[in-house]
Amino acid sequence: MTLSYDWWLLAPVLIPAVGAVLVLVADAVAPRLGRAHFLVAAVLLLAGAATVIPGLLPSADNPRRTLCLRDGSCLYAVDHVGAGLQFTALVSAAVIALLALPIRVPAERAPVQAALLLTATAGATGVVAARDLTSWLVTLELATVPTVALVALRARRSATDGALSLLTTSLVSFAITAMGAALWFAATGTVQLGGDAVLAASHDPDSRRILALAVVFIVAGVGFKLSLVPFHAWTPEAFGGASVPIGAFLAVTSKVAALGALLVIFRGVTVLGTSALAAIGVLAAISMTVGNVMALREHQALRFLAWSTISQAGWVVLPLAAVSGHAVRAAAGYLVVYALATLVAFAVVTALAHADGRNHATQLASYGGLLRRRPLLGVTLALALLALMGLPPAVVGLVAKVLALGPVAGGRLWPLAIVAAVNAMLGVAVYLRWLRILFGARTDPGTDDRLHPVHAGIVGVGLAALVVTSIAPQVLLGLVGR
Repeated sequence: MTLSYDWWLLAPVLIPAVGAVLVLVADAVAPRLGRAHFLVAAVLLLAGAATVIPGLLPSADNPRRTLCLRDGSCLYAVDHVGAGLQFTALVSAAVIALLALPIRVPAERAPVQAALLLTATAGATGVVAARDLTSWLVTLELATVPTVALVALRARRSATDGALSLLTTSLVSFAITAMGAALWFAATGTVQLGGDAVLAASHDPDSRRILALAVVFIVAGVGFKLSLVPFHAWTPEAFGGASVPIGAFLAVTSKVAALGALLVIFRGVTVLGTSALAAIGVLAAISMTVGNVMALREHQALRFLAWSTISQAGWVVLPLAAVSGHAVRAAAGYLVVYALATLVAFAVVTALAHADGRNHATQLASYGGLLRRRPLLGVTLALALLALMGLPPAVVGLVAKVLALGPVAGGRLWPLAIVAAVNAMLGVAVYLRWLRILFGARTDPGTDDRLHPVHAGIVGVGLAALVVTSIAPQVLLGLVGR
C-alpha cells in the first residue's frame, strides 16, 4: 500500500500532536517553566490555525486530499466546512490555554495539562478530516479521552466526580460507536466512509437495514460527546467539577470534534434519505427542550452553561434532520457562532473567578450589578448571552438561528420547526434570567480585585469579536463557506 503525503495539509493535526510531545520533553529538560507551558501550547495552536487559513480562501481546492491510495481513495480530506471547523477548534483551544495561563496550578501539573490540551485538540482537528473508519474512530477518542484527565487534574472531590462521570460516559460512548463502526463495515464491506460504498449497500435490502442500524449506533455514540439528551448526564457534573477553562474546552473544542465526526458520517448516508436521519431530529427536539427547562432552574453558573450547551447542541444538529445540500454548512455555521458566544461567556467567568474567587464567580446571584461594577465584563457577558438567545444587538445569534431553521423549513419538517420555534422563545427566558441579574442590584460584596491583564485582554478581544460579527455576520459564517 502506497500513500501520498501533503505535510502542509496534515499540519493542523501534526503541530498540536508533536507539540504535546515537545511540551513534555521541555518539562523534563527545564522543569521550572511551570505555567509557561500554556503559553507554548497557545503559540503552537495558533501556528496550527495559521496553516488552515489557505483552506479557508475562496480559491482553495474543495476538498483538498492527502493520504491517498493507488485506487484513488483518500484517507484524509478537508473541504471548506472542515477547514472552518479545524480553525475553530485550534483557535478556541489556544484561547483556553491563554485563559489557563494566569491560574495558579502546581508546577508539575501545568505541562501535563498543556500536553493533554494539545493532544485532545489534535484529535479534534483529525476527526474532521478522517475518511476511513479506523482513523475516524481513533481521532474521535483522541479528542475525548484526554478531557477525562483534564477534568480530574483539578484535584477536588467535585472534579473527581465529574471525571468519573465523563469516563463512564466515554467508555459507553466508545462501545456504542465501535458497534456502529462494525455494523458499517458489515453493511458496506469497506472501512471507507465515502458515499459510493453506502450507495452500493443501499441497493441491497439486508445491507440497507444493517447500515441504517449502524447509523443509529453511531449517532448515539457521538450524541454522548455532543451532550445530546438522553446522553447528557455527564455534562453538568463535568462542567461543575472542572476548572473554568477546562469547562470551556468541554463546551467548545470538544463539541467541534463531535460535530465534525458526525458530519463525516452525515455526508456518507445522505443517499439513504430522511428516514435514516429521523433520530437526529428527535434528539435535537428533546435536547433543546430539556436543556432549556433545566437551565431555568439552575443557580450555579457553570452548571447553567452546561445546560446551555445541551440546549445549544440540539440547535447545532437540528439542520441535519433534513437531507439538504445546505444542512452541513448550516450546522457548522451555527456551531461557530455558538463557539464564539460560549467561549466569551466562559472567558468572563474565568476572569471573575480569578479576580474574586471561584466560589463567588460560580453563583449566578454573584453577578448582580456586574454591569456597573465591572463594565467590561458585564457588557461582554450581556452580548454573549444575547448571541446565545438570538436577539439584537447580537445579530449574529439571530442569523445563526435562522440559518439552523432553514433546512428544516425547506424540508417541510413542520413539527420539528414548531418545536424549535417554541424553544427559541423559551431560550430567551433562560438567558434573560442571567441578563436580568447583570442589571440588578449587587447581592454579594465580592473583592473587586483588578482583572489579570491576560484575562482582560481576552475578554476585550471577545467583545470586539461579538461586535464585529454582529455588524457583519458573514465574517464568522464565512469560515464554513456561508
